[in-house]
Amino acid sequence: MLDIITIPLSFLTLFLSISIYILFSYNSRPHKRTPCPQSYPVIGNLVGFLRNHRRFHDWVADMLSETPSLTLQVNGFLNLSHGIATANPLNVEHLLLSNSPNYVKGSRFYNVLHELLGDGIFNVDGQLWTIQRKIASHEFNTKSLKYFITETVASEISTRLIPLLSKACDDNIVIDLQDVLQKFGFDNICNVAFGVDPACLSSDQKSHQNMESLSFAKAFDEAVGICSSRFMTPLPLVWKAKRFLNIGSEKRLKEMLKVINTYAMDIIRSKEVKLSINCDQQVPKDQDLLSRFMTSLSNMEFQDKEQKRKFLKDIVISFILAGKDSTSTALTWFFWLISAHPRSANLIHKELLEVAKTSPTQSSSRTFGYDELKKLHYLHAALSEALRLFPPVPINSRLVVSDDVLPDGTQVRKGWFADYSAYAMGRMEELWGQDWREFKPERWLDADHGVFQPLGPFRFPVFHGGPRMCLGKDMAYVQVKSVAAAVMWEFEVIALDGGGCTENLINPPYTLSLLLKMKGGFLVRLKRRKQQSNT
Repeated sequence: MLDIITIPLSFLTLFLSISIYILFSYNSRPHKRTPCPQSYPVIGNLVGFLRNHRRFHDWVADMLSETPSLTLQVNGFLNLSHGIATANPLNVEHLLLSNSPNYVKGSRFYNVLHELLGDGIFNVDGQLWTIQRKIASHEFNTKSLKYFITETVASEISTRLIPLLSKACDDNIVIDLQDVLQKFGFDNICNVAFGVDPACLSSDQKSHQNMESLSFAKAFDEAVGICSSRFMTPLPLVWKAKRFLNIGSEKRLKEMLKVINTYAMDIIRSKEVKLSINCDQQVPKDQDLLSRFMTSLSNMEFQDKEQKRKFLKDIVISFILAGKDSTSTALTWFFWLISAHPRSANLIHKELLEVAKTSPTQSSSRTFGYDELKKLHYLHAALSEALRLFPPVPINSRLVVSDDVLPDGTQVRKGWFADYSAYAMGRMEELWGQDWREFKPERWLDADHGVFQPLGPFRFPVFHGGPRMCLGKDMAYVQVKSVAAAVMWEFEVIALDGGGCTENLINPPYTLSLLLKMKGGFLVRLKRRKQQSNT
């Protein structure tokens, strides 16, 4: 019986996938000066999407740039949903700060991610969010966590990443740097969040006796992929029907969630034992996020131990999701751009040499400490410029609670969604000037002293803004700077496709998913830097 049902559902899913972004078919908001993209009754912008699906985010950016207020009205497939998309900093500030209570995560996020994230900080609003934000904010502002994260990253770089890249360089083989960075990122975030090591990047995984961790890593990847596909389904009824019937990807999701939850709960129980043995509630310098949260929650009341364990699990799983691929995605595009801009690469290496002189090391292969990283202003600028052009999360969305009017005069209604495109904002001439197409780290530096100058979060919303500003922003920069500095100290990255040159920037090779991953991977060769002998 289920096979009979599965066949038509599969064909329906295939048909719907052709118009996967119809929910985000953009029609210009009513305005006599605003050009209207080609649209048709019922199917909306399907024709336009089919012509532009390989460059979807650039298509959206093109349309937004042609509107006077950088805002479009969005009409969903079969007129089932409505909303707006904007690249206007004033509107973004309104959504994220000025009137943030009216723009929430809401049911759009919660329904899709509830099985994976539960009531974690990135999936809830209201009191549940406030409690978790307060706890997380305290921990992320401690120096001990900053140094713990820095040391964790440095250890992973020196013991696994650099040796793996060195072997690839010595053997003169092509590697998928995006895949390497994803494995590095997953090992790192699990160490920081759980205090456990999946060893995805290790060449000898069995020696770590962590097959359960590897199963967790695989299950987590698959679960996130299935949840992402839910977001991309024009009719939620499809995946909800599959969930109800327990078939296809939804059946697989349940299996993966069982692995994830069992693994997380086992770790929580083992840490409970350690904390009960150690009565000292002071958090040591080398503790992971889970241990820190458990200590912070020691005075909170719960119905029972299972409720507390679930609360902890939801928090930590949320942070793993946030840090799982975001840093690897940012680094992938950074190295892609740098490989086509030798001048910037040389300036970064020159800066690394200057900083290294103040704290010399005996080995040519080295990592940079937390205090050293703060001195790398040009590298910080180059990474920010890469994030401007390729934000890991290209589009963010909110649900409108009550009717409202945005600063540019756009009206939104209760139940609408309000999207802001960080990808499009990085490509607005109105925001960045006529040279917005250029990879130009200098736009982030003080002209007189070469010191990094941060920009406001509503012009550069890669880390969001307002009450939901990313708590891990500083730590994210520490991680990507640590990796970029260590790799560029040792190697030149040579992209097989030519990297982020002018020609490739016209149609950059990204995938259409929640994260802006590089399509087909990032194939590179590595070449050792001769300048190292000068140190």
